Amino acid sequence: MSPHELHLHWKNKQMTDKQINAAIETVLHQNEHWMISRDYCTDLNAIHEAEQTLKGMALYEHIDQLFDLCYEPTIATARQRAEAFLRTLGKWEEAE
Repeated sequence: MSPHELHLHWKNKQMTDKQINAAIETVLHQNEHWMISRDYCTDLNAIHEAEQTLKGMALYEHIDQLFDLCYEPTIATARQRAEAFLRTLGKWEEAE
């Protein structure tokens, strides 16, 4: 498989922004009867609020996940942070 084919194969295994947003909303609002729709994949403020719910070891795991996704977590995109958030909580789903 060429590098281009590997990239396309990897890219096709990603959750869509819509799937990511829905998964994060479900985690954050599991005990509520209504949800606020936010775009965690593009809104750094929204994903930052979600990250603030992580406590203890989950916070350290989240930082490890960010390092796996980008070499410098302080410059991670909202989408990278959203993916790391879901991976930390075991909610990331690889696409078929």
